[in-house]
Amino acid sequence: MAGGWAKDGAVSEQIEASISDELARMKGRRAPVGESLEFCAECEEPIPEARRVAVPGVKLCVDCVARRDAAFQRRGGINRRGSKDSQLK
Repeated sequence: MAGGWAKDGAVSEQIEASISDELARMKGRRAPVGESLEFCAECEEPIPEARRVAVPGVKLCVDCVARRDAAFQRRGGINRRGSKDSQLK
């Protein structure tokens, strides 16, 4: 049951769209594929053989990956698809 200007099932559609967006974003951060680099793509330090064997397609050294992961910020859980509240402000 929807109220106001929203159609029936609008909340469910927004939830499904948010989940689909997040899944698409997560799939974009998959593990690397292809041939591993011998030197880091960012700092140009050598990547150890054990890391290249353990993670096929690796492009970054452990230090650069750790730095990148530390800089990653979680996205807010706010649904920005045009809720009634945001339209009234």
